[in-house]
Amino acid sequence: MMAQGKAIAVRRERVDESVSGQRIDNYLLRICKGVPKSHVYRILRSGEVRVNGGRVGPTYRLAEGDEVRIPPVRLAEPVASGPTPAGKPLPVIYEDDALIVVDKPSGKAVHGGSGVSYGVIEQLRSQRPEARMLELAHRIDRETSGLLIIAKRRPALTALHDMMREGRVQKRYLTLVAGRWPNPLQHIKEPLFKYLTPEGERRVRVSSDGKASHSIVRLVRRWARFSLLEVELMTGRTHQIRVHLAHVGFPLCGDDKYGDFALNKALEAEGLKRMFLHAAQLGFVHPLSGERIALQSELPDELRVFLDHLDRTEPQKHG
Repeated sequence: MMAQGKAIAVRRERVDESVSGQRIDNYLLRICKGVPKSHVYRILRSGEVRVNGGRVGPTYRLAEGDEVRIPPVRLAEPVASGPTPAGKPLPVIYEDDALIVVDKPSGKAVHGGSGVSYGVIEQLRSQRPEARMLELAHRIDRETSGLLIIAKRRPALTALHDMMREGRVQKRYLTLVAGRWPNPLQHIKEPLFKYLTPEGERRVRVSSDGKASHSIVRLVRRWARFSLLEVELMTGRTHQIRVHLAHVGFPLCGDDKYGDFALNKALEAEGLKRMFLHAAQLGFVHPLSGERIALQSELPDELRVFLDHLDRTEPQKHG
């Protein structure tokens, strides 16, 4: 049965620094929760949304001090499902008035969607209702643990996006792969192409039609059948580390999309119950203060314990 919904009166919102620079369509989609996307674009096209008394297109970028007139829109009545679970507070590695860097656990999505209703960003907003703005500056996979940047101010978010696009944020990951990695240092520069499987799942493959991608791989430790690697991302493509390493014959341990599935099952019985990929280091110039920021996250206990298991059960080979 359709909810009848409730009407909201005309709203007039004054744009502050936290919103300055955001596109009007994205701004409306965020503050008009429950309104269909098609309706938001219809009221923009029709001129019902006004900025400083004039019509604007969906790509208009808001400026501090703008007055936005939002016409009455009908919201669906929320389904009574109890309070949103706040969850255990996420470990904060760094915070100031512009940024938060959290240590994300494996298994938690960074945002809701694709069958996940509640991710890191929704959790932070729930736990910090006083925050005027909290937005992801980048993303890491659900099964990947480690450092994740959230912006608290719009200028910081915009600057971070520019820095990441230009390769000015140093991101280093630790991963365990199947096989004996041969080189102390190796560059992988294979273009990556995103596609959907017939089931609608997102996948990536090496293809000449893909986007330029660059990973720098350093050998950290080696056992008889496995290697611990540090991977520095020079580009930030979807699933980049997973696809690059699988392509050269070294699939990530525990990777359920591109890995060795039989090996994953055997490793699970030995105690590795997740993908071995951890966002271990971040380095960047603070987007507002200019200060050099260098952050590190230690391997989670479950990954460290598995390496201890390899030390006991796998003969070390140094040659």
